[in-house]
Amino acid sequence: MTKLWIKLYRWVNERVHLEDLVEFLGKKYVPVHSHSVWYYFGGVSLFLFIIQVVTGILLLLYYKGSEQLAFESIQFIMSKVEFGWLIRSIHSWAANLFVLSAMIHMFSVYFTKAYRNPREMTWLTGMLMFFLALGFGFSGYLLPWNELAFFATKVGTDIAGVLPIIGEPIMIFLRGGEEVTGATLSRFFGFHVAVLPGIFTVLLGIHLILVQRQGMSEPIDVENSQTAERKTMPFFPNFLLRDLLFWLLVLNLLAILAVFFPWELGKKADLFAPAPAGIRPEWYFMFMFQTLKYIPAQLWIVDGEVFGIMAFGIAGLLWTLVPFWDRKSSRGEKNLLITYSGMFAVMYIIILTILGWRS
Repeated sequence: MTKLWIKLYRWVNERVHLEDLVEFLGKKYVPVHSHSVWYYFGGVSLFLFIIQVVTGILLLLYYKGSEQLAFESIQFIMSKVEFGWLIRSIHSWAANLFVLSAMIHMFSVYFTKAYRNPREMTWLTGMLMFFLALGFGFSGYLLPWNELAFFATKVGTDIAGVLPIIGEPIMIFLRGGEEVTGATLSRFFGFHVAVLPGIFTVLLGIHLILVQRQGMSEPIDVENSQTAERKTMPFFPNFLLRDLLFWLLVLNLLAILAVFFPWELGKKADLFAPAPAGIRPEWYFMFMFQTLKYIPAQLWIVDGEVFGIMAFGIAGLLWTLVPFWDRKSSRGEKNLLITYSGMFAVMYIIILTILGWRS
């Protein structure tokens, strides 16, 4: 068996020169320090995205993206297709773990100031991918065309519609009309399986190239330390094998969730039925949804909902552009304002999410 693998390697190597890639990987090193564990969440996010693509393709073999057939096609997948319920459950759970892993990766990069010069473009492409991940979640939520997803999408697009001047055009663009209908489903289906994956793949390619070119960033404390000995490990095979071990652990967690907590389908959406009680978004939108509930209907001359949406928009923009206004970190100095702002954001998201879930 070993001889067979050696022959196969030689055959491929003669045609694509694999030794050049092995030599390149052998020269790459990863910093080793107390925060090194956070490096692995970038790879975990990539792994979960791959799972999303594979399971999504399998679901596409049977899914029908129309108002009349969407719900029934999911029912068919879950009840008639062999292991169809498992594939759908894996796809749904992987979507949530993907957002969670990407969020952890984003905050770890933020707190270690890994966005500073010369990694501004790496941070920007990562943030754009994170926003696209939220777009994946929002667009994919409607595709089963069940009752909960229909009314949650209606509420979500209504919130976008309250923005002054641009709100109504954005709402009509998202819905494909004035109301959430079958046209909205078809549009979200196109976003979910074509537009968003295409843009995401391009950004992912750029992001990975930048990471490979620039290497892993070290925290400011480690970088500025004159006494501590800097430790590294080879990317290949040491770091890569550890990364694969993390992938295996995540795969086990995903399998447990998919088997013991299968994703429910619920009732088919009825456009003329009243909204059921307890309509709420997915957990990663919950803190924003709960915040809007706490804001008064009118704040001086500004509508409360508009104020909340604008505040989140400005906060998201400042967060995305942090490499360009955090001058202290760019000079290799500690910036406690950045650290405390990040801690506040984490605590705010956790607390408001819990409050939203309990309510």
